[in-house]
Amino acid sequence: MPRSNRRDVERTYSKKAFIAQLRRLADALEQGRAFRIRVAGERVRVPARAIFSIEHERERDAEELEFQVKWTRSSPGPSSRRPR
Repeated sequence: MPRSNRRDVERTYSKKAFIAQLRRLADALEQGRAFRIRVAGERVRVPARAIFSIEHERERDAEELEFQVKWTRSSPGPSSRRPR
């Protein structure tokens, strides 16, 4: 049976740490370069060609705003890690 590459994790940041990550992302976008981040112990590289969207969800007493960054992997593999 083939292994799934699906991964869905979420990490909560302090306001200060969240702002720092957004600032690093914005700097990378402005400079046209890839953005690198570690999420739940895994390094993720977001290419400069990624597509960006903002999603708003509303349920009874709660609302959610998601900043989404999506891209396709150019060469599928078992991991997003690059050799050192």
